[in-house]
Amino acid sequence: MFERMKEDIAAVKARDPAATSTIQIMLLYPGYRAIRAYRKAHWLHKHNMPFLARFISQRCSHKTGIEIHPGATIGKRFFIDHGHGVVIGETAEIGDDVTLYQGVTLGGTGKDEGKRHPTVGNNCLIGSGAKILGPIKIGDNSRIAAGAVVLNDIPSDSTAVGIPARVVKIAGQKISDIDQINIPDPVAQEIARLEKMINELKKQSEKNTDENI
Repeated sequence: MFERMKEDIAAVKARDPAATSTIQIMLLYPGYRAIRAYRKAHWLHKHNMPFLARFISQRCSHKTGIEIHPGATIGKRFFIDHGHGVVIGETAEIGDDVTLYQGVTLGGTGKDEGKRHPTVGNNCLIGSGAKILGPIKIGDNSRIAAGAVVLNDIPSDSTAVGIPARVVKIAGQKISDIDQINIPDPVAQEIARLEKMINELKKQSEKNTDENI
């Protein structure tokens, strides 16, 4: 557990340019405080002390605005940037080297039993306000855009954007060059396509009207 906490601190230093020291991270970063409390609560949860586990997680939630169920499974070097409004459900599974921004939900749909929450692969980035719902899988090295709502599996090495989210293929571009903002917007592209179609239909309608006069 303590080795994981050291790795979590190293992850903050590596991914947040504003992090200047270990003591700053330990005392002032709500995302790190939340993951530190989760590591303790998860250990208690695994050792059949569910009340203490939930007590720690709920106390941390009240202080940080970040709610992580102690039953969730979270890998190494996990980083929550800012963090307010993050919710991670009981059966969620998160791989190594994952980054979450504020307002992310790894939640359930209310329709599933047993495994109810998402599985997120290694080296994934989940943008601000993204909602990933249900027992779906996010593949390794994938990116979920800010504000996306993901209801289906996302393959590895891909980016999902929009509501509902859909995959945008990134040909010839490294995943590490993508962040939560600099990605194509398929919703805007679809609106532009529809506007073009409407204009073409309007022109055709006007032409038919002129011919009938």
